[in-house]
Amino acid sequence: MFVPRREKRYNGALEDNDDQPMTLQTRIHAINFVRKLSITSILFLLPLRFLALGFDGWQIGAIVSMFAVAPLLASFPTGWINDRLSMAGVIRGGLLAQGILLFGLAGIKSFPLMAAAFLFLGTANNVLDVSFNSLYYKDETAMDQNRKYGIYVFWIGLGPAVGIFAGGFLIRAADFRLYLAVLAAATLFVVAAVRRLDHVKFHRVSLREYGRNILRKKTLLFILFVFILALHWGVEGTVFSPFLQRAFGLKDLGLSMFISIGLFFLSFAAVLIGFLKFNLRANKRLLLLAMFLSGAGFALMAVVRNAAVSLIFNVVHQVGDGALGALLTLFTSRLFEKRSIGGSAGLAQSMPILGQMAGAMIFSPLGYRFGLQYPFIICGGLLALNALFGAVLFRRIEY
Repeated sequence: MFVPRREKRYNGALEDNDDQPMTLQTRIHAINFVRKLSITSILFLLPLRFLALGFDGWQIGAIVSMFAVAPLLASFPTGWINDRLSMAGVIRGGLLAQGILLFGLAGIKSFPLMAAAFLFLGTANNVLDVSFNSLYYKDETAMDQNRKYGIYVFWIGLGPAVGIFAGGFLIRAADFRLYLAVLAAATLFVVAAVRRLDHVKFHRVSLREYGRNILRKKTLLFILFVFILALHWGVEGTVFSPFLQRAFGLKDLGLSMFISIGLFFLSFAAVLIGFLKFNLRANKRLLLLAMFLSGAGFALMAVVRNAAVSLIFNVVHQVGDGALGALLTLFTSRLFEKRSIGGSAGLAQSMPILGQMAGAMIFSPLGYRFGLQYPFIICGGLLALNALFGAVLFRRIEY
């Protein structure tokens, strides 16, 4: 793994310790790889199961929206707890909840129960996202910032790529229920790796300080920039796999390979950012280029009627997303002080989730009624325009 030699956490800093079997960062990367392998995989593949269960476009959009709406309630409380009380306990609880819910999904066939399950699953996922982000932001290991966040997003992106690729084989050989059981078991397996994560110095931070952090002009504009990006997450969670099935006749393994190949490129694009030495001005230019590539690739892969050419544009889109993931995480780490970054970043993270929810609720019914290609074209165009908004934003405000 791309991690320094063994270290020990002590009051917000790391010291060498050759007796520790896994470094803090190695442990974080391993858990993130497995949990994202599980949770993101089902967001891409379960819409096919929803269609088989007879759910329509509105219902699929509502289910994915339940997954997205949970962070609006959970993000700030989780970040506040991360700043003041505990991280390891929250992470352990989130992993247990995610594993149990994945087991439960295998037996759910009704729309109300599926929506409720996705609400709780979204809560567990958000609790883990906010807690791991807080822990990684607070880590003060001396290393280049591009490398730090490029490696972080690499492991987060690699998990879904592996999970979807393996899922194609499992679904083809058995069914979705076995696939969900395997994902649940993998999630529960890594709970043991949570030990020794809680070596952070906590602070008392007032609610007023969190409010000031969020209501600054630079924070609000940054959130809007990410909100527009988040619209396409709702499209991916509702119409991506059905589009591939209808447009190109892809099923099981072929569909999984199409999606996973793009995600492999996403993870490697993130780690490539880590090979570039930190330079704020260059990072801003890369961020805008990545946003444009993400949007252009997203739109064009739905315009063409050839699976191989569409895959190329999907790769372009995912390369943009991978670079965006690393760079946006880096810029978020610069928005807030370490002592309050858990709650502040949690609040900031909850706002763009509205974009995912809006994307699911707007584009899922639109796609299933008028054509599954239209959500990609519209969202891709919005992302490309967002690059222009970013050019103005980063020129006028220092991040």
